[in-house]
Amino acid sequence: MNTCKTALPVDDSDGDQRWMSIHKRFVAESREKDADVVFIGDSIVQALQHTEVWNELFAPLHCLNFGIHRDKIENVLWRVQNGELDHVKPKVIVLHVGTNNHANSPEEITEGIAEIINTIREKHQDVYIVVPTLLPRGQHPNVLRDRMSEVNGLLKSKLVSLPKVELVVIDKGFIQSDGTISHHDMHDYLLLTNAGSRKAFEPVHELLLQLLNEGEPEKDLTPSE
Repeated sequence: MNTCKTALPVDDSDGDQRWMSIHKRFVAESREKDADVVFIGDSIVQALQHTEVWNELFAPLHCLNFGIHRDKIENVLWRVQNGELDHVKPKVIVLHVGTNNHANSPEEITEGIAEIINTIREKHQDVYIVVPTLLPRGQHPNVLRDRMSEVNGLLKSKLVSLPKVELVVIDKGFIQSDGTISHHDMHDYLLLTNAGSRKAFEPVHELLLQLLNEGEPEKDLTPSE
């Protein structure tokens, strides 16, 4: 059985209910705030909100950030099924998750991401869904990095035929010629620095600008007489 496709809340092993509290806050934010873009996913999404890149590029686009540290695909699926996207009407939803599904195969991860996309589509028939590729991880070459790369290849084939779903390549330029990743891009070889965030998410920003301006009338720049 593919565990990625079975929606689950995070087990409260610490006993402080923090994960569920964050989920409830996101549901409340979705009721209280208008957003043109919603980011949802794992620690890559969560950490982005605390960067200069977020303040400079994404905050002006009226974005909400529903990222939770260490979330797996099944956790994000549960959050989508349980209200986080029910009270918002964004034009675009950005989904990034999968790097924490260590125990799953590339095929299972890909199918899990597709399950989230299908669930989002049931709730928002006309929204654009943007899926950034999974980033490489670890200072040196490793099996998880290889697995993420394989997922990206599978996603490219899987998502190409889906309407209003865009895969954005954000994983290029991080692996150096000797196979290592610099701490200047990922301070712990997973989460992005400000410089790494700019390298990864500028392509996402460019696509968002295109999608948000789609259908908008062109301004007449002809000088008036």
